[in-house]
Amino acid sequence: MNLKFKNEEKLEIIFIIVSSISLVLGFLLSIDYLSWISIIICGIPIFKECIEGLITEFDIKADLLVSIAIIASIIIGEIFAAGEIATIMAIGGFLEEYTVAKAQNQIKELAKMTPKTATRIKNGTEEKVPIEEVKIGDILKILPGESIPNDGIIINGETSINQATLTGESIPVDKTRNDEVYSGTINLYGSFTMKTTKISEDSSLQKLIKLVESSKPENANIVRAADKWATMIVVIAFTAAILTYLFTFEITRSVTILVVFCPCALVLATPTALMAAVSNLTKYGILVKNGESLEELAHIDEVIFDKTGTLTYGNPTVIRVISENPQEMMYLAASLESKSEHPLAKAIVKYYNNNDLAAVNEFKIHIGKGITGYINGVQIIAGNKKFLESKNIPLGSNENSSNGEIEIFVAKGNKIIGKIFLADTIRSNAKATIKNLKKLRIKTTLLTGDNENTAKSIANQVRIHNIKFNCLPEDKIQYIKDEQIRNHRVAMIGDGINDAPSLRKSNVGISMGNIGSDLSIESSNITLIKDNIENIPHLIEVSKKTIKTINISIGFALTLNIIAMALAILGILNPIEGALIHNIGSVIVIIYSSILVNYKSSKIDYRTQQFDVNKALNITMF
Repeated sequence: MNLKFKNEEKLEIIFIIVSSISLVLGFLLSIDYLSWISIIICGIPIFKECIEGLITEFDIKADLLVSIAIIASIIIGEIFAAGEIATIMAIGGFLEEYTVAKAQNQIKELAKMTPKTATRIKNGTEEKVPIEEVKIGDILKILPGESIPNDGIIINGETSINQATLTGESIPVDKTRNDEVYSGTINLYGSFTMKTTKISEDSSLQKLIKLVESSKPENANIVRAADKWATMIVVIAFTAAILTYLFTFEITRSVTILVVFCPCALVLATPTALMAAVSNLTKYGILVKNGESLEELAHIDEVIFDKTGTLTYGNPTVIRVISENPQEMMYLAASLESKSEHPLAKAIVKYYNNNDLAAVNEFKIHIGKGITGYINGVQIIAGNKKFLESKNIPLGSNENSSNGEIEIFVAKGNKIIGKIFLADTIRSNAKATIKNLKKLRIKTTLLTGDNENTAKSIANQVRIHNIKFNCLPEDKIQYIKDEQIRNHRVAMIGDGINDAPSLRKSNVGISMGNIGSDLSIESSNITLIKDNIENIPHLIEVSKKTIKTINISIGFALTLNIIAMALAILGILNPIEGALIHNIGSVIVIIYSSILVNYKSSKIDYRTQQFDVNKALNITMF
């Protein structure tokens, strides 16, 4: 695992290392003044944050108790104890900030995969400009293979557009003059010019960046719970210290109470567990935006799937061919389709899987209909039913497509020689994913915009019994609302822009990062980088384990603090012994949380599912 830190993080690490070395040397050599190094470099930031919190928000949290404990230890001459407290708190703060920063940076890297420039035509000249500079009414040129940077209308040219991220359709849509095109969709075939109808400020990329910047760990309830406990501890510790002094007149006992009650283990419990969980999930290609998502996911009881791109691959594949001479038909069809960049053509060539292709002359594309060409002087036609009928060619076979299949007729001369059926196919791991979710006692649901036959066909194959078909985005939202009214907590998994509202409405939105749109990633709480839905059960189990780990750690920390406080009141502990005890508690919490890094489901073997997320994103992470 590669480590990469920002300059500020490097400085914090250096401070913590220097502070730790100073403490160890001071303890071994019995040189107290070495502990001043820890107090200065790790304690001053704590004092600063405490003062700022009190002045600006009157926020009484652990920082106040820690600051007073450090000062009190210094006053009674326990310099080593003061240095210990400052160092431990610095480590806890660093882990919390670093965990969240890394999760946010990973999402930002996904955003970088979107185009940032557009080709604008101005006064007859082409110029590359940042998409932020594109204005309404600008003329843009879009080449084959490019993502469309802005919403607009085609003013010249014709093409096929992959709109899967927008509409969920896995089959490209043919577009010509005056048709609308949308930001984030992919131009698959011809080049065209368009007039923009929206500015870049409304782009999903900008929204994504704003959302990532606004996501903070303080939003997580589990973090707020730790703060609440820390605030209570401050009050309890002060009260106990004052009462102890009033009854015993021994300032050392009061200081010891403040030291042992420093909530180091309590403060460490949440960030260390979240960091370990995020690290675990990252190995499986799962990016989590914030701790609140993991907390919420631990309580969900229903997982809703979109169909196209989620349960299916979202790409057409040849599923069967019909011909009296299939070998000859596929040879002719693949030779002809090899001249086209259309996804259906690529699927046919891929299915043929042979480099033995014939030379094609007079190749011609008929947008939205099919293609023609001559092989050995004979015209070959591949296209849809309407195209062949327009050529007055008898169609022959009675077998029709079903369940959303696409049929391509192949003609040699003026005679049909066969048909090729293509369809979107189910992900190989979809059935296993549903099965494993059921083992976790989680209800599974399919919401799709497809018709009843297609929806039921897919649901039957993956064993989902609860299905809703012909769903518009508002229908999906209404279903989620109804389930939430019934006190169900739902997670929605989708990939397209049409899924974005549902992802945002659900308790936890999970987007498909590899093929998903920016908006769906923005609207989701969690992203599957490699679209591997088989890891979803693991994600849920890790979230449950994380919350359990945090709660156990907090319970352990509180119990340890109370026992240590009682011993301090009785005069059994001095400040140094108290500091050592609560530091041991901190170490136990860190070790216990670190188990999450390598946590694996007891029911599923995910070893073969791990992958190098750095390689997937082409970035270096922690």
